[in-house]
Amino acid sequence: QVQLVESGGGLVQAGGSLRLSCAASGLTFSRYSMGWFRQAPGKGREFVAAINWSGGTLYYEDSVKGRFTISTDYARNTVYLQMNSLKPEDTAVYYCAATGRVGVRTNEDDYDYWGQGTQVTVSS
Repeated sequence: QVQLVESGGGLVQAGGSLRLSCAASGLTFSRYSMGWFRQAPGKGREFVAAINWSGGTLYYEDSVKGRFTISTDYARNTVYLQMNSLKPEDTAVYYCAATGRVGVRTNEDDYDYWGQGTQVTVSS
């Protein structure tokens, strides 16, 4: 049974930082590309960042470029999202997802497995 478990969310002031973690189990982690998505209140889920299975290709949504960094730790079967210079508009539930498809994926329909989400709230 595949499980993705996010952690690290919380309340932070604007300009602050958080690091989200997503621990994967039940799958061969090194064969999956991973992504982070978010959903703000009243909005649809949107792509944030993705990393391919080898860790060699990264992709970011424009509004988070230069502020967020996605990375993986294959020894821990964990993907991270380091979030710096946070803004109130980053407030959302953040989800990690895994896909067995080749390359980085920005479309949520391309992902096979999802975590339960972790809340990030940025106060102004």
